[in-house]
Amino acid sequence: MITLVYPWLLLLLPLPWLVWQFLPPHREEVTAIRTPFFRQLTEAAGATPQAGATVLHRSRIQIITALLVWTMIVIGLANPQRLGDPIEIEKSARDVVLAVDISGSMGQRDFIGESGQRLQRLDAVRDVLGTFITERDGDRMALIVFGTRAFVQAPFTEDLQSLEEFLDQTQVGMAGPNTAIGDAIGLAIRMFDSNDVENRLIILLSDGSDTNSRVSPVNAAEIAADKGVVIQTIGVGDPEGTGEDRVDLTALEDIADRTGGAFFYANDSSALSQVYEQIDAMAPRIVEEASYRPTFSLVWVASLLAALLGIATLVALLASRTWRRA
Repeated sequence: MITLVYPWLLLLLPLPWLVWQFLPPHREEVTAIRTPFFRQLTEAAGATPQAGATVLHRSRIQIITALLVWTMIVIGLANPQRLGDPIEIEKSARDVVLAVDISGSMGQRDFIGESGQRLQRLDAVRDVLGTFITERDGDRMALIVFGTRAFVQAPFTEDLQSLEEFLDQTQVGMAGPNTAIGDAIGLAIRMFDSNDVENRLIILLSDGSDTNSRVSPVNAAEIAADKGVVIQTIGVGDPEGTGEDRVDLTALEDIADRTGGAFFYANDSSALSQVYEQIDAMAPRIVEEASYRPTFSLVWVASLLAALLGIATLVALLASRTWRRA
């Protein structure tokens, strides 16, 4: 399908006819020889004297070529374009922040793998979370890691493979030995403030109790709820432990309830996989579909045709004159 960007410029097509119809013809001066007895010479020769200017006359082929070239020029000015086939684009309509606890307690080897072997908590979380990230195709995701402080490990991106690589680079204790759940939630909220996506989800995973936040987890959850952010929380630690090694399941459940999310507890790899499956079922990917049709400019076609017509006419006229002289 071919369209014109400026179709109103086609109104210029009759301009040559209007000029020819309403403007006086162009007169070009020619040289003359003054001779004595001019009148007697012309009478003897039977010629009729003319004024000192002449109106040039063009051949039919010149007129036709000029009109065709003008038509090509006007069409080129109207910017013809060929529309390509529609292309559908899926754009993420939701942002997801993964907030992963990497405090010192995540290094304990008390997580039971699928084959019964004992795994480090963070290794087990990375294995299962990597699969979850891969299956979230269509969502924009970011990664926050937290311990004594919370840090952005990966900003929002649709390149989930790169996000998984950033997750693999995390190590136990690299953010400090303590646990700052409230700061992690606050950092995630600030990340959401930089975009206008309405669907916002935080998946918070921790194996301890908050001991180092500048903002309490409850207050952070209230702020998240006010901003329309849903928090799904996952506890993976030992609820019977002591101090910072004891996961505060009650606090994690409270955080989820205040934001309309859900709380989960997982004590082995199989249970953790089921948790992510449930989250995936509760929050399937949301996309916005848009389509556009690529355009290809055809101005060069009109310009090329105009040039070829002009060259062909010039060659034909020169050849005709040469033939006549011969």
